[in-house]
Amino acid sequence: MNATADNAVTAARPDRLRPLRYLWRTPLLLLHLLIALPLALLVINPLGARLRIGGQRLDHWMTSWWSRWLVRCFGFRVRRYGAPQTGAALFVANHLSWLDIELLHSQAFMCFVAKAEISRWPLVGWLAGRAGTIYHQRGSGHSLAAVMQHVVERLRNGLPVGVFPEGGTGAGDRVRTFHARIFQVALDADVPVQPVALLYGNEGRQDPTVAFAPGESFLANFLRVLGGPGMTAEVHFCTPIAVNGEGRRRMAERARSEICAALGLPDTLERGSRAANAED
Repeated sequence: MNATADNAVTAARPDRLRPLRYLWRTPLLLLHLLIALPLALLVINPLGARLRIGGQRLDHWMTSWWSRWLVRCFGFRVRRYGAPQTGAALFVANHLSWLDIELLHSQAFMCFVAKAEISRWPLVGWLAGRAGTIYHQRGSGHSLAAVMQHVVERLRNGLPVGVFPEGGTGAGDRVRTFHARIFQVALDADVPVQPVALLYGNEGRQDPTVAFAPGESFLANFLRVLGGPGMTAEVHFCTPIAVNGEGRRRMAERARSEICAALGLPDTLERGSRAANAED
């Protein structure tokens, strides 16, 4: 059954437990904000960058702690497979939801490249900005060039960076084309690329209800997921890919294949998508 059919079945089936989930999760989320938000304001600053906790920068540790509990407030049980690369690395992941940034941050700190619209999202946009997110104005070549320059600088300074090479969120039934241009930053900074597969659902199956519905706003999705059934959120850190003189298009194809394998999805692209990737 494809994602569209799954969504239709889910929409037709009444969810009588949704009000109870709101009664439980809304106070939990508000409590998290009341406690964690002031702490984050105190820690995510230049002073927090100089202090260490468990060998990690305090501001980075706080970002992961905040994100880990935020994901739990939405009823997700996080499971990690593999280990994140230490030091400077380019993390590339499939993209399904606004939760992806928080889910990745819950397991490892990284600066993100994200669309400029996220900066205007309540709470998530604020935290992403404080955590060093680099915003890109989609459709602007000048913006992309500036973003790539910022990414290379951060990688050379020893900071990990996370990107979503699909360029937007999908339904989760397939992994779309990885735009190869962003992989150039790994070549310029001479750092490894680590593919990361994200999955929301039980029994290793992607649940289509987490992704944005067609035309759905951030707030509508936020509220719908908050009251949705509890499920597992899986983070698969795949084998890092060393630069080793490989071109960016080949690195993009390898990263996408690794993610498809981890998710159990077919590693196929439409002919037009392959052509677009070849020209990227």
